[in-house]
Amino acid sequence: MTDQNSAFKVALLSTGGTIEKTYDPLGGVLANDVSVLDVMLSQLALEGVSLRRVPVMNKDSLEMTSEDHDIICEAVLREAEQSDGVIVVHGTDRLTQTGELMAQKTRGASAIPIILTGAMRPWILRTTDAMQNLTEALMAVQLVDPGVYVCMHNRVLRFPGVEKDRDQLRFVPVSNEKLEVNS
Repeated sequence: MTDQNSAFKVALLSTGGTIEKTYDPLGGVLANDVSVLDVMLSQLALEGVSLRRVPVMNKDSLEMTSEDHDIICEAVLREAEQSDGVIVVHGTDRLTQTGELMAQKTRGASAIPIILTGAMRPWILRTTDAMQNLTEALMAVQLVDPGVYVCMHNRVLRFPGVEKDRDQLRFVPVSNEKLEVNS
């Protein structure tokens, strides 16, 4: 048994998104009604990790406002004071806005790793990427240098400079062409 004092302390913040969508058979829709993270976590062996779940909100990221991004960032900064790493489960459509804001708020010098993750397909679906992404984030938060990252689909990318490639359904570095246009 692992000593809780020597375990790597991770705060897992949930904000909703596709990863947490559940199916409502009466309405025939996927929605952010209840969190499925506890079910997902119960299927993992987390030896050496002390995990604290912190519910922040349960929204589809398309419905997030700039105030919601601020709320998430403030929650991350609060949890960072008492954790070795923070993971934010987030919707993929607005994940980069939160990541970029977090990189700005920490001025690129976060004292601990902050990992944003999510899923392109809900955990409830047979073809989900949710469990892979959550597992990868739990590993990455223990291995990467302090900073703000997105971890999904066998990739870890550091903010700033990350975008969602909607054609490939993955996160990629911002291309040099876009950097030159935005400069």
